[in-house]
Amino acid sequence: MISAGDFRNGITFEEEGNVFQIVKFQHVKPGKGAAFVRTTLRNVVTGGVVEKTFRPDQKFPKAHIDRKDMQYSYEDGGIFYFMDQETFDMVPLNADVLGDALKFVKENDFVRILSYKGNVFGVEPPNFVELEITETEPGVKGDTATGASKTATVETGAIINVPLFVNQGDRVRIDTRTGEYMERV
Repeated sequence: MISAGDFRNGITFEEEGNVFQIVKFQHVKPGKGAAFVRTTLRNVVTGGVVEKTFRPDQKFPKAHIDRKDMQYSYEDGGIFYFMDQETFDMVPLNADVLGDALKFVKENDFVRILSYKGNVFGVEPPNFVELEITETEPGVKGDTATGASKTATVETGAIINVPLFVNQGDRVRIDTRTGEYMERV
């Protein structure tokens, strides 16, 4: 059992016969009244998204989610193919199932495929990836003392904020959970 006060992004639970994955959550403590948890939930089976609020003391059974490591092979017409490393079978997934999960993933990278009772509903990229900066404006000398940032495009096409000293061609480490620049490598 999991209580609403322990909700975090990515947690799956069962409620009223449905299985939900938490997309976004916020603990709210208003000036008057009791605290509550505001959530955005995705139905694992249907893919529908709903917003719900819960009391922090409400409890729900955790849903058992199967996770399997697979290699991202290629994309063809909006269908993404993943290879099972044990059987070498190719698993096709539609772009709507993936969402932004592959924003920082290149071909041949390993990801974790999430399924509930055989129904694939999502992909977890690795927590950290190293990518090359393909496009960014050059930094101006002397502007680094303020901690300012600029936008940069990485080799997968995703846009992130980086410090001014990062240049085109540099390799950077990115936290895929938040999309934030971590360090230059």
